Amino acid sequence: MAKIILKIKNKKGFVLLFAVTLTALILSITLGVTNIALREIKFGTNARDTNNAFFAADVGIECAEYYDRGDINRFPVGGSATSITCAENSIAVELSSQNLWTFVVPELGSATQSCAIVTVDKTLQDGYVHILSKGYNIGSPDCTSPNPNRVERFIEVKYLY
Repeated sequence: MAKIILKIKNKKGFVLLFAVTLTALILSITLGVTNIALREIKFGTNARDTNNAFFAADVGIECAEYYDRGDINRFPVGGSATSITCAENSIAVELSSQNLWTFVVPELGSATQSCAIVTVDKTLQDGYVHILSKGYNIGSPDCTSPNPNRVERFIEVKYLY
């Protein structure tokens, strides 16, 4: 009779070991699926931020090109600082140095947190007008932010003067 009792006790230990192993397996599968889901969320957020930054840079380029047209010409060679209206904002244009203008386009993007810093260079060193627009997904009205998740995209345009 002692042998039978001993065998039953061994089977109870096996069930406990099986349950722990099964629980560990289910936990590892759950952690793997969670890891994949978190990566997908991060990728989706990154794509949105990139889109907002590129949109901001594009708006900055379009504003600069519009106001550099011959019939408007707010960035004349040898000119002075002026103001423009872009994305429903009145924007002051600074003359950084001779024939080099900069301005900031704030409150862009889906959450009005994006912005662009635009530089119009008419120093004409190579006969071209250079416009550089740096778009950011996050930025205060002066387009600065210490946020480590800030995304920058830029567009550069060159054309003969």
